[in-house]
Amino acid sequence: MKNKRLLLLLLLPLLCAAGAKGQTGHTVKVACIGASITHGATLEHPERDAFPQQLGRLLGHGYQVTNYGVSGAALLKKGELSYWNTEAYRAALKSLPDIVFIDLGGNDAKWINRVHIDEFEGDYHDMIRSFAELSSHPRIILLLPLPGFTKDTAQIWDPAIVSVIIPHIRQVAYEERLEVLDMHSLFVDKEGWMPDKIHPNLEGTTLMAKRLYDLLTEPADTSFDLFKGLSPEKTVGSFYGYPCADFTLNGRDCKVVQPKRAAPGHPWVWRARFWGHEPQTDVALLERGYHIAYCDVAELFGNAEAISRWNDFYHLLHKAGLAKKAVMEGMSRGGVYVFNWAAVNPRKVACVYVDNPVLDLKSWPGGLGKLPPSVGELETLEKDYGLADTAALRQFKGSPVDKVARIVKGRYPILILCADEDEAVAPSENTLLFEQRVRALQGDITVIHKPGFKHHPHSLPNPTPIVDFIIKAESAL
Repeated sequence: MKNKRLLLLLLLPLLCAAGAKGQTGHTVKVACIGASITHGATLEHPERDAFPQQLGRLLGHGYQVTNYGVSGAALLKKGELSYWNTEAYRAALKSLPDIVFIDLGGNDAKWINRVHIDEFEGDYHDMIRSFAELSSHPRIILLLPLPGFTKDTAQIWDPAIVSVIIPHIRQVAYEERLEVLDMHSLFVDKEGWMPDKIHPNLEGTTLMAKRLYDLLTEPADTSFDLFKGLSPEKTVGSFYGYPCADFTLNGRDCKVVQPKRAAPGHPWVWRARFWGHEPQTDVALLERGYHIAYCDVAELFGNAEAISRWNDFYHLLHKAGLAKKAVMEGMSRGGVYVFNWAAVNPRKVACVYVDNPVLDLKSWPGGLGKLPPSVGELETLEKDYGLADTAALRQFKGSPVDKVARIVKGRYPILILCADEDEAVAPSENTLLFEQRVRALQGDITVIHKPGFKHHPHSLPNPTPIVDFIIKAESAL
């Protein structure tokens, strides 16, 4: 089965590319719409090294990638240099492209353009429709702007990109049902690759080309719609530009986010707690065709009732078409929920990613270690597990650190992000103790340390190491 799955994953990109060309051998025309980054500003050889040119070489025979970048261009019609008024825009429309990447918005973060920001979404809708209404009916993909590392608030200012431009683009992507690529998170830790603080160097444009290439060649099941198998009582809204269904199951609040194009096999991430907090890993996996799911059992601390409730949620999603094995994701106390369920359901877990996790409830919220008890949560813990007093808590064996043998039997890889200065969940009593016990039983565990960091912030600004771990684990199934 594993060999057949691997063969399918190897063949599907080729089949997708062949399907894109059509039966007549039609060359797929890719139009890259953008400003100076698209044009290749600051590169020694933009005609060769701008990301559209590199993308064309990666795609190879059967594709024609054209660079329609205009330095300084804004998406706004009233922008200082509006892309609408350029010859490049008119040429792009005339080319009748099959695929369109739109990389605009960075220059709209300039003060001179921000004064018109209320018109941004309307102008973006208009631009999208100008391409969507072409006879070629292209696939349109929106790119979030790269970060700007300048300090001049009148220029391309990153706080404006993050708080103004990106939310507008995500909303447009949701309303137009278009794919969106988060290039901002991909570069947020790469200031050294942007010598003038705005434009990427050759390493950066190579990374951009590779990300776009991966998107175009990733196989997809475009006919799958998970929402059809969910409650008719659901409501649908936007989760960072993706459709999110809210519904209840046995009285529990549930959420499922659907990608724009589902990956084959319908992989999914099951977030245990703190919905929407530091979402960059979830968003990056949505881009790659994963679903994201959540079932609120917050006050049950991973006890038998929580596991039972989650079993019902799992059966609903698996019956609706999601993969048999889920990627389990838990931040802080979410680590308890994840591993307690995984210990009971080892064959339903693809891998586990936990972040500054609680792995021993005696340590937190119990207060039997280095840190004092968390009083309100301790009372809930005692109620959930029927613990009468401190003496009963000392004998408690319901935490993940007590279940390592069962967890290791699942043979799934485990990734832990550990803030070495965590002031809320002591690493020595949780991550480090758990790691030691897993390794003693030859379990598959990786710990990424964050020296100098405290409990917050969770995750990584650029989630690539987490995403790579998850994708590798899925590919090994």
